[in-house]
Amino acid sequence: MSNRARILAWPATPADDLPAALWSAEEIAAATGGTASGAFLISNVATDSREIVDGGLFVAMKGEAMDGHRFLDGAFGRGATAAIVEHAVAQPHVLVENSFAALQALGRAARARILPEAVVIGVTGSVGKTSVKEAIFAALDRSSRGRAHRSVKSYNNHVGVPLSLARMPARTRFGIFEMGMNHAGEIAGLTRQVRPHIAVVVSVAPAHIENLGSEEAIADAKAEIFAGLEGRGGQPGVAIIPADSPHYERLRKAAEAKGAQVVSFGRSAHADVRLMDAVSAPGGGSLVTIDMAGGGYGQRLCYTVAASGEHWVLNSLAVMACVRAAGGDLGAAGLALAEMPGLAGRGARLQIATKDGGHAELIDESYNANPASMRSTLAVLAGAHAHSPSGRRIAVLGAMKELGDFAPGLHAALAEPIAEAGVDLAILVGDEMGPLAAELGKSPRNALGKTLAFAHCRDVAGAQGELAARGIVDGDVILIKGSNSVGLGALVASLAGK
Repeated sequence: MSNRARILAWPATPADDLPAALWSAEEIAAATGGTASGAFLISNVATDSREIVDGGLFVAMKGEAMDGHRFLDGAFGRGATAAIVEHAVAQPHVLVENSFAALQALGRAARARILPEAVVIGVTGSVGKTSVKEAIFAALDRSSRGRAHRSVKSYNNHVGVPLSLARMPARTRFGIFEMGMNHAGEIAGLTRQVRPHIAVVVSVAPAHIENLGSEEAIADAKAEIFAGLEGRGGQPGVAIIPADSPHYERLRKAAEAKGAQVVSFGRSAHADVRLMDAVSAPGGGSLVTIDMAGGGYGQRLCYTVAASGEHWVLNSLAVMACVRAAGGDLGAAGLALAEMPGLAGRGARLQIATKDGGHAELIDESYNANPASMRSTLAVLAGAHAHSPSGRRIAVLGAMKELGDFAPGLHAALAEPIAEAGVDLAILVGDEMGPLAAELGKSPRNALGKTLAFAHCRDVAGAQGELAARGIVDGDVILIKGSNSVGLGALVASLAGK
């Protein structure tokens, strides 16, 4: 059969009858209750004028400190086709009473118009939700030939979620949305907008414990995602939860109270998607064997996870459980996990040139940090092998935020995983790291019996100075991790020459 014949023989689907444009002026006006200044077609939506691309719709919102209407000229200069505004402007627009409410309405309209066979997935968790969301997307996008959609970056809050919904094409086969929170009640509002058919809770850990007070309260806040669960095809919504979590029963009961089918993943014997074995793979990462017998599937799979660390092994189980529940291709999911690189700020590995003519490896975990993710990433550093005798394990660790009264003890407790990782040099950044510096001062040797050198700096500039003074040599492996507000991303950029 010729290529032309193959194209002509391609099966038609209901999605073929849907418009190719993301939104028309008429559709935006109908969804938001606004008034369009004229006819136009939109290919993207943004609330930040710097993210506008040709054909985009700029939503000019008023905040406490900033008015998006001030950036209309910049948005149109970058290629915006139209804007949602609260007062009439000369450029093409849809006039509404409240731009934020209009964005939410546009998100609801996007969710309502997708085809009946489409599957919507919500992802939350204290650690790993962005990485798992990206892995689910990679798996489902591969098997659906590009008809998957997801939240970009960490657009998981009261603005990011409706924005991500508004960007979802009507032709979408799989929609994957991340949901985050700082306080109780926030995820409940987000999940009712997303209305997922599958809700994934990746983990429960003491992130944001300053605002919530206990891990049990954090588990309850994450479990709010089940409030928006909807069934599909006569079947209940699916809740995917960590079997190994001490809060498993709490999460399970919360999901069942909403009528969900519960699927668990982990090492535990009762897990529906259970880890059987994981060994180091040639070239890095892990070779993973899982049993998916839970739910009567009776299936074992073996696949490679490119990203390093036990946390990624367990993340992969959540991904496989979700792909199966969504009716996706498990083989394509395995290929996606084998090819998926580390994300910027979340495990990306960079090679940087050293002054002695060699190179060092940089593990970029600069986007976020809490006690659980610190331990997981330090374990990754422990498994990193220097390629020269002079190579060292260097950990640049920034303060963990939003821990409240728990902060001193949780920071000090990092001394143990630092020692276990065989760290040669620890550079601690931020005032909150004081208790850890004091703890390291009591234990001058790491798990290998080598002297553990450390320095405590108030800011990123101080950390950069310490690295420069101590030098980076061929074979060094450098982990950079901290809460985003510490600003360690700037140190990564500097070292990488960006």
